Amino acid sequence: MALQEQLDRFKKQQEKCQSTLTSIAKSRPSKSSLTQKTVAVAPAPSTSARTPAPAVKFSNDTERLQHINSIRKAPAGAQIKRVIDLLLETRQAFTPEQINDHCYVDMNSNKAVFDSLRNNPKVHYDGKRFSYKSKHDLKDKSQLLVLIRKFPEGIAVIDLKDSYPSVMDDLQALKAVGQIWLLSNFDSQEDIAYPNDPRMVIKVDDDLKQLFRGIELPRDMLDIEKDLQKNGMKPATNTAKRRAAAQVQGISTKQKAKKKKHEISKRTKLTNAHLPELFKNLGS
Repeated sequence: MALQEQLDRFKKQQEKCQSTLTSIAKSRPSKSSLTQKTVAVAPAPSTSARTPAPAVKFSNDTERLQHINSIRKAPAGAQIKRVIDLLLETRQAFTPEQINDHCYVDMNSNKAVFDSLRNNPKVHYDGKRFSYKSKHDLKDKSQLLVLIRKFPEGIAVIDLKDSYPSVMDDLQALKAVGQIWLLSNFDSQEDIAYPNDPRMVIKVDDDLKQLFRGIELPRDMLDIEKDLQKNGMKPATNTAKRRAAAQVQGISTKQKAKKKKHEISKRTKLTNAHLPELFKNLGS
């Protein structure tokens, strides 16, 4: 009887366990539904993960802005030089806004640059515009010649270089027609422009005269021409070429004076009769 009760209890426990397992199995989703849900929920693989992103490239406008920023962050001296170069090259008058448009120097926002340019000896400021100011206000070759003739002692070419754009060409043109001289200063290695006007009265110091007269020139013209060329001057003669041409033509450049032999003849007028040896060659 006790054994039968234990068997019945055991069966009830099994039935209970079976029902529990069945209920658990029903509450869990099936594998197929899990697979479908997983496929539906899983995001599609992105192409950006497979291919690297292209490198970032700055546009032309970005590069220009960076360039402008570097100019405005530069020292005041560099910005001042940039403006002066603009005024020198164009020879035009610009407002601060126009200068900003041309060379990106914002003078309105930089008081140090504005004040330095306003007081710069190379810059003219009329209260509204900035322009280049040269040492000598010249416009053309005729004005250049008039200025040089006012300086008989010479005027430095470096003071004329920035007068107007073609001033150096005009200096060479005036030299070519013989209206001025261009000579080098050995101390400063700079060219000096002198007027070539015979009416000009030039006073020379006595010390300079003595120094000039005390210089001993070489005896051979070849040596003189070499010294002129060494000092940057072009000789007016070409002795080497002249001597070479003379040798080709068979002409000796150094002709020795021929001494004539004086022989006594019948036509010779004899005055020294007390010298009988003079008459021994005289024929009868």
